[in-house]
Amino acid sequence: MPVPPGFLGNLTAEQEQKLKEFWTQVLKTFGIQDPLAINGTTPRTSTDATIPSTPDPSSAKKEKRGLFHRKNKESTSGSDSPGFGGSSDPEDKYGQTKELQEILAASSPAELRDAFWSMVKKDHPDALLLRFLRARKWNVHKALAMMISTMHWRRDEMHVDDDIMFQGEGGALKDSQSSDAAIKREGNDFLAQLRMGKSFMHGVDKEGRPLCYVRVRLHKGGEQTERSLERYTVYLIETCRLALEPPVETAAIVFDMTNFSMANMDYTPVKFMIKVFEANYPESLGIVLIHKAPWVFQGVWKIIKGWLDPVVAQKVHFTNGVDDLSEFIPKSNIIKELGGQENFEYKYVEPLPGENDAQKEEGPRKELREARRQEVAEYEQKTFEWIHGQDTKAQRDQSAQRLRNNYWKLDPHVRARSIYDRTGMIGRDGKLNFYPSHTAKLDNVPTASGVPRGKEASADDVD
Repeated sequence: MPVPPGFLGNLTAEQEQKLKEFWTQVLKTFGIQDPLAINGTTPRTSTDATIPSTPDPSSAKKEKRGLFHRKNKESTSGSDSPGFGGSSDPEDKYGQTKELQEILAASSPAELRDAFWSMVKKDHPDALLLRFLRARKWNVHKALAMMISTMHWRRDEMHVDDDIMFQGEGGALKDSQSSDAAIKREGNDFLAQLRMGKSFMHGVDKEGRPLCYVRVRLHKGGEQTERSLERYTVYLIETCRLALEPPVETAAIVFDMTNFSMANMDYTPVKFMIKVFEANYPESLGIVLIHKAPWVFQGVWKIIKGWLDPVVAQKVHFTNGVDDLSEFIPKSNIIKELGGQENFEYKYVEPLPGENDAQKEEGPRKELREARRQEVAEYEQKTFEWIHGQDTKAQRDQSAQRLRNNYWKLDPHVRARSIYDRTGMIGRDGKLNFYPSHTAKLDNVPTASGVPRGKEASADDVD
């Protein structure tokens, strides 16, 4: 599959220069000194470079109460303004440029650096930066503001890595059994959405993009708390992000409007979803298909379209039947529920006992984090050399691959297992299978007491 223009592997000389300028500003913001500028000609070795620490989710602050503890902050989705952020700049409708100085004043360079490398995960660092550059039309300052704002949102507002993804479905199950009514409600609400299959991933479209289906008819306003809806949304997006395999960098969403009524319409989570995709997951949406929308949705769409960035709005298409869907998804890949040939029926597989035991293994996690810190320093050194015109592209790509390999080894220690791990869609070392059989692949999760690794059990057998 050809690499699109402006993506890693298909950059013009001008775009590559913008990427170098972006890296220069990023490293400066992180307090990393340019070794070539300091020493004249000789760069420091990786052992000389400052090595960042990496946040450890297992040592999260004790004041957090379970998976869904809500901080005292105003909801990001409650504003009635079209931009939800009050910025007069149409390219910065969430006020991220204004927010930049506040974040820089409140965060140390080391904290920002930690937040960035936590956000990178398995991605090529260049590819991640390019997302923000493309989203801000190659304006380096605006791209930096957007990225720093996203890092702040992930770390301080949503706690994406140290809470949502670390606790995961197993954490929600534990919360659902809490004696605290508020915590129990949040856990139950989160699990209810997974169990009913309100949203799920399965298969790919014609461009190889992961498909995420949203059954709009299953949503009713007030059935789940606003907080659980937000965290469920982020959880699904972040999990889908793990299913992006280069050169594919975007996902496809199918909003199934079958049997939709106004009882299913809830503007609050819609606003949150729009903000998250536009402000915090830029360049992540490849296409949005609104399928079988009834006439009553026409008025709703006029409101929603007014909130969307024009670039995002152009990615939305309306479909009415399987023939319309097949323009974007091969019929063999369309699930039978929507008239296609793919014999798939969503069924939630509950968390397995002991599947997250690797999170308790401090020794291996510490060793992998140390290896990652060393690799980060190496990548930063090679980046400085590349910025100064040295031919280190191959070395940087090799370092990025080592970072990717390191993440997948670290993954069981920092991310709770999901239904997509249990069913085999996300395999060991990040290997993907978008059409797994209807079995729970227990060899994809750590050995649990009484459940030998390598055994396969049908979803009906897994309690």
